[in-house]
Amino acid sequence: MTRTADAVIIGAGVIGAAIAFELAKKGWKTLTIDRNAQAGHGSTSGSCAIIRTYYSTLDGTAFAWEGYHYWRDWADYLELGQGDLARFRECGALVMKTESNDFMARHMENADILAVPYEEWSPDQIQSRLPGTNMAQFYPAKAGSDPAFGQPTGGDLRGAVFWPKAGYVTDPALAAQNLADAARAKGAEFLYGATVTEILKQGGKTTGVRLADGAEIHAPVVINVAGPASSRINELAGVTGEMTISTRALRQEVVHVPSPAGLDFERDGMVLSDSDIAVYCRPEHGNNILIGSEDPPCDPHVWVADDTDYDREFSEQWRVQALRYAQRLPSLGIPSRMKGVVDLYDVTEDWIPIYDMTSLGGYYMACGTSGNQFKNAPVAGKMMAALVEYGAAGHDHDTAPLSFRLPYLGRDIDVGFYSRKRSINQESSFSVLG
Repeated sequence: MTRTADAVIIGAGVIGAAIAFELAKKGWKTLTIDRNAQAGHGSTSGSCAIIRTYYSTLDGTAFAWEGYHYWRDWADYLELGQGDLARFRECGALVMKTESNDFMARHMENADILAVPYEEWSPDQIQSRLPGTNMAQFYPAKAGSDPAFGQPTGGDLRGAVFWPKAGYVTDPALAAQNLADAARAKGAEFLYGATVTEILKQGGKTTGVRLADGAEIHAPVVINVAGPASSRINELAGVTGEMTISTRALRQEVVHVPSPAGLDFERDGMVLSDSDIAVYCRPEHGNNILIGSEDPPCDPHVWVADDTDYDREFSEQWRVQALRYAQRLPSLGIPSRMKGVVDLYDVTEDWIPIYDMTSLGGYYMACGTSGNQFKNAPVAGKMMAALVEYGAAGHDHDTAPLSFRLPYLGRDIDVGFYSRKRSINQESSFSVLG
């Protein structure tokens, strides 16, 4: 079987579906291929789907601030009416001022430049909003086996920064499905249960893809948005040798625990980032708390070679993350039954994604996006669509990078910031915080 399209998109996660939507709006005939049974059923479904407006870099902050507006106006953006849509719960985000996040000063400087609202909270304000919060310092985070684990290291936290234009999407997989539905309404097509095994090439350009069943999809443009499988797809394309920034899959565990008695975290809680104890968390349906790791150096980092074959069972890391948050909220109970998510991140060396074209004509990538780019999916879709058209017009993005205007902010950004050939960005937090 042979089919044709203007562009093949590999991956129907939230970013892949957004790219399909944005290209379809421009009149491109797209075919999105995903090995799962539905959009958003890969690593997107395991996302904590946090929407926040603070990053270590100015470009990253501008991208996130732009992205916030699409979630705020989700129904209008999709043009689908008021069907079964993912919901953005705007509960705000609180970032603790800690010994380890000196970059918070940069967060606030970036916010001042871009007019992103924030408030500085005192310890009393934090404890008033979240009763029972322990303000003691525990930095640096310690391994669960360390005898000093859970012991305060002296002094209290200085306070926090509250970002009101933040929150989380209640169903990340549904958000991807919303985007896929919006793309289909514009003429895009999707093929599920299919695996790409070859990037077809001729004369230094891509001509499409071959699938595991032998079928070929012919297209002058192929876009790799394969999440944790992105490095394998780049190897198939033969472009890894030109990349100074690479991607690989990192195993992650997210903890799911009930709120302590007397605290309605679903109603009164918010997104929390606490580098002192190296965790972040957010409210979850049923008055539960999701707890993720900020990947401190003391923890094992499990890099996965095959994103289809890895350990999906919880490890002791689950209990360590729960106990870390219990340092901040001592009334938190640690259930005997482990619940949560075990999934993979697709990350680069500096945790800043790659949005780029390559020397293989017509081959593009939106990779290294896990952990902190869910929030940026709609604007990433717009930017990638603009980049594809820029390349199709014959421009060399490596020598003359695309300047992309953020529609809500009315601000231009240099898309070369996300180049596969960039140097490691030393302004990054080198963590899921971006």
